[in-house]
Amino acid sequence: MTAPTPQPPSATADPADPSVLRLSGHWTIGQAHEIGKVLRAAPGDARCVDAAAVQRLDSLGVLQLLRHAERTGMDYAGFRFRDDHQALVAAIEDVHGGRPAAKREYGFAAALARLGYAVHDNAQEIVALVSFLGETLVKLGRTVLAPQRFRLTSTVHHMEQVGLDAVPLVVLLSFLVGAVIAFLGAQILADFGATIFVVELVSIAFLREFGVLLTAILLAGRTASAFTAQIGAMVSREEIDAIRTLGLDPVDLLVIPRVVALLVMLPLLTFIAMMSGLLGGLSVGAFSLDIPPQAYLARMYQEMELRHFLVGMSKAPLFALVIGLIGCLEGLQVKGTAQSVGERTTSSVVQTISLVIVFDALAAIWFMYMDW
Repeated sequence: MTAPTPQPPSATADPADPSVLRLSGHWTIGQAHEIGKVLRAAPGDARCVDAAAVQRLDSLGVLQLLRHAERTGMDYAGFRFRDDHQALVAAIEDVHGGRPAAKREYGFAAALARLGYAVHDNAQEIVALVSFLGETLVKLGRTVLAPQRFRLTSTVHHMEQVGLDAVPLVVLLSFLVGAVIAFLGAQILADFGATIFVVELVSIAFLREFGVLLTAILLAGRTASAFTAQIGAMVSREEIDAIRTLGLDPVDLLVIPRVVALLVMLPLLTFIAMMSGLLGGLSVGAFSLDIPPQAYLARMYQEMELRHFLVGMSKAPLFALVIGLIGCLEGLQVKGTAQSVGERTTSSVVQTISLVIVFDALAAIWFMYMDW
């Protein structure tokens, strides 16, 4: 079957009313050159366009008519199109003009409005996180009651990525931070003739705070961003929709293995960070402060209490839960574009580090008042 022969476009003045310009033919991209000639030859005194007789119309034809109206000062309200062309005309009319970008206001009211929007967005994020926490805990409990739902292979895979692959970085940074704390503490304590108290400074700092905090911040930047990017890429490729179509739960499939892997590996990494930090302080004491390793270890054994270690380790599961939930939630909130993946990845890192520090500060205050 051959395609119909395109009808040439035409624009003529209505004999009964010369202010009305009547159009006919095909106003499509195939007749772009003819459309331009017809509009240039159209009567300049026409104030209204009647396109009801146009057989075919595409976006180029509409755009040419709108530009002709702008050149001649016609009002868009004077255009008459067929009913089946109205949707196309409305869409082209909305976007054909180059709208200048809105200028940002810098007054007090604008700053207050931006603050209000930020507070509202943060409140929504908190509500979403609490809701996601509840959903994850419910489905984790369901997994405990039905162990066949648990994905052991996926969990072990994430344990390797989260834990084993992060050990060298955690060891190196914790060792260096422990050495730096020992150096700085020794410089100050030497003025009072109390250099030996570097042992307590490094030990308490790493057992209570720095071990778990450094590990959590490292995993917030390394693991939370990876979780968000992985799940966000699946959202953009519509793999999450495919998972739901197959009757599977994305939380069971993607979230729980990651959260469980973090809950297992973060305490282990925290212990490794504590030992590395203590080793850094021991190295500085032995090589720079003339404190023999035997004396360093003996003083640490005499002065340190088990409660310092328990305080640090007790915060590790909480930080693991925060990192895993935020990383997965931000990934599930991706809108499907590359820009959204980048924005959510950045947001997950910022939120995770911020919440880890906030919870660590609250825990420190609570343990202080509890005389722990």
